[in-house]
Amino acid sequence: MRLLSAIAGLSLAFVLAIPGAGVAGPAALNLDAAHLAIRGYDPVAYFAAGAPTPGREDITAEHGGAVYRFASTANRAAFLAGPERYLPAYGGFCAMGTALRRKVDGDPRQWRIVDGRLYLNFDAGVARHWATAIPQNIEAADGHWRDIREVPAGNLRPAE
Repeated sequence: MRLLSAIAGLSLAFVLAIPGAGVAGPAALNLDAAHLAIRGYDPVAYFAAGAPTPGREDITAEHGGAVYRFASTANRAAFLAGPERYLPAYGGFCAMGTALRRKVDGDPRQWRIVDGRLYLNFDAGVARHWATAIPQNIEAADGHWRDIREVPAGNLRPAE
């Protein structure tokens, strides 16, 4: 278990060494410089197609300061009818990172839906580690998110 924690910590430490990694907008959202969320992947497709699907540049919607892309106009319409259903947890930041009180980029290809909520993780190794204790990790992340949601990633300090 300590080895897995160390491996996950190294992966997270790498991305944390990059100032502002994944953050270029409101502190609660993981956006690129153009305010694009989920690296341009379609948030509805995870639920409708069961797979990460790149969105099209010509089918977009803005919500909460972020730009979302969609693979189809039907997916955009579904999103606009109820965006909260499709938004990734923790603003699209890594779920394991959030459980550790950090804001780390979430890879849209490392995803899982749990109880109707979309979670992203930094990479495959971190996703595997997160999956070993999903309920506990979600509980920890939910608790930390209340405290770190509006804090820029570069301003976070480890939990004491």
